[in-house]
This record gives sequence, structure tokens and C-alpha cells, in this order.
Amino acid sequence: MPHFVIEYARIVEETVDVVDVMEGVFEAAVQSEVMQAEDVKVRAIAYDHYRLYENKGNFIHVTVCLLQGRTDQQKERVAIEVRNCLAHLLPEISSISIDVRDMNPVAYKKRLLVNEAD
Repeated sequence: MPHFVIEYARIVEETVDVVDVMEGVFEAAVQSEVMQAEDVKVRAIAYDHYRLYENKGNFIHVTVCLLQGRTDQQKERVAIEVRNCLAHLLPEISSISIDVRDMNPVAYKKRLLVNEAD
């Protein structure tokens, strides 16, 4: 169930394959040992319009949504793994940030279709 939403300046696509970034974030999530690979979901959103100080630089920001119950140490481990992965993959990005958030299990609802053949 963990959701990783990668937001980035579209200009990043000129030098980086975003699919590789998504794969890196997925692997970092699993490597954190806070979640199982089959539960991780990663998606990316490019921004054409954004404002930075003096309009300099570019950015990548990852919001991680986890159901409540992880310790602060576990959340920090996820953030550090993802940040280190992105810093390695994207040395030219001027701003890399990670935000790990708790989701309220009472308010979170999902529908999952199960393959009858399984």
C-alpha cells in the first residue's frame, strides 16, 4: 500500500529517464526493509510551471504515504534510502526532497480486483 509520488520539473527529462528514477525509488523503498515489494506503488508527475528562488535550478520531490503504525525511525530510513538513491541517480538536480506522511487507516479506502485464476 505504500505510495511514492515523484514530482519533478519537466526539464529533468532532458537528462534523465524518469522510468529509471521510478525504478530506483522502488528499489530504495524495498531496500529500506520497511515494506514489501508487492505493496509498493510508484508514480511520477512532471511540472511545466513552477517557481523557484530567482528561477534557478530544478527539483525532484517525493511524497511517501504510509498507513499509520511505522516508527519515526522506519520513516526516516525510508526517507534516507530514497534521498540517497536520488542523489546518486540525479547528481545535477539542485533540490531533492522527501516527505513521509502517515495515512489514516480509517479514512483510507481502496478497491482491489483479484484475478479469478489466481
